[in-house]
Amino acid sequence: MRLVTPLNRVLGLGSAKDGLEHWWAQRLSAVALTLLGLWLVFAFLGLPDLRYATVAAWLQAPLTSILMILTLLTLGYHSQLGVQAVIEDYVHAAGLKLSALVLTTFVHISIVVVSVFAVLKIALGAAA
Repeated sequence: MRLVTPLNRVLGLGSAKDGLEHWWAQRLSAVALTLLGLWLVFAFLGLPDLRYATVAAWLQAPLTSILMILTLLTLGYHSQLGVQAVIEDYVHAAGLKLSALVLTTFVHISIVVVSVFAVLKIALGAAA
């Protein structure tokens, strides 16, 4: 028994066949964020205080800045996947859906680029 009508099969309107890949990407990025989030919480708890100078000095360690950049990249990717799923599921007008997907992609990329730049600026010793 097929769930796709003959007309939809001819028009190519059946399954997009990428739902499983999207689902796995969300789950894997969630696991990565859980681990990176635990690292971040325990790292902050280990700091004597959370003043800018203390956090900046902590962020200048190579492993710390690399893990922070990984956290930001994974967070941006996971967020984009979630917003994309919501838009695809609940926005039904084709033009509005495409516009929303493009806009949210650019917003997510912009936020991640600015965040990574900030980490690199601090990690490489730029003055405040």
